[in-house]
Amino acid sequence: MNDAMAGSPRGTTTGAAAGATTGAAAGSKDGATTDCATGPPGGSATGSGSLVVGVGASRGVPADEVHGLVEEALREAGLSAADVVAMATVDAKAAEPGVLGAAERLGVPLWTYGAERLARVPVENPSRAALCAVGTPSVAEAAALASGGAELLVPKRRSAPSGRPAGATCAIARLGSRTSSTTAVTRPQRT
Repeated sequence: MNDAMAGSPRGTTTGAAAGATTGAAAGSKDGATTDCATGPPGGSATGSGSLVVGVGASRGVPADEVHGLVEEALREAGLSAADVVAMATVDAKAAEPGVLGAAERLGVPLWTYGAERLARVPVENPSRAALCAVGTPSVAEAAALASGGAELLVPKRRSAPSGRPAGATCAIARLGSRTSSTTAVTRPQRT
């Protein structure tokens, strides 16, 4: 695992996922802190429960748009929402209602990272717009991979709302073996 993928995400858990994680806050050498979840249940990244969805979003994007994009990306890749352990994004989008709402609908925590950390993650599809907006050339792909993603399964894709520009991006990575310790995640029941 390269240095850009080492460390722990900052876990922000809201809505249906609030209170669904265990573990105390811990720090990492790159400044990210772990408030909640740092990896898949039991630290295993094989089999089910091994996907992280990285998301980027414009201010004010509706939760329906983010959630719809994620569901479509999973379906088209032959993946299951039941295997998603977290959504991940840049700190600047941690309070974005559309992102929070999509994580809640999926029943998973939202992990956030500083722009500096995401900027160190090599990605397939960097964006000047993201660099100018939040200080990193990638949010969706970088957040999915920064979570310990060993393999990018779905490169960045954009939402396609009718009559206006895309408001969300997503990318999906499968978690790899983690060399750092992980905190167990108790996932909320999906409804």
